[in-house]
Amino acid sequence: MTGRQQWCDGVLAGPGGAMTDEVGVITGPLTVRTTAVPGGRVRIEIQYEDAEEWYTLTGSPVPDRGDPAAVHAAALAAVRTGHEAGAPGGAAPA
Repeated sequence: MTGRQQWCDGVLAGPGGAMTDEVGVITGPLTVRTTAVPGGRVRIEIQYEDAEEWYTLTGSPVPDRGDPAAVHAAALAAVRTGHEAGAPGGAAPA
């Protein structure tokens, strides 16, 4: 892999928050981290702002479709929208 491999930005979760595999829905000020991984996929993780523990955004990892930065932007948009947001292009929450 070449170029940038990780993106990390703060976001305020919309109503209904974001769905994680480990703890369910989280809300409020969050940080989203997207990391390119081998095989043309990206892993999307989320944490409470300034926390230490990261959680997997439900549906992650997802295909990067050749533009992992766009997947990161889509993940931020999904979390801003809320409604138990999961990874863009990933599995829907149960």
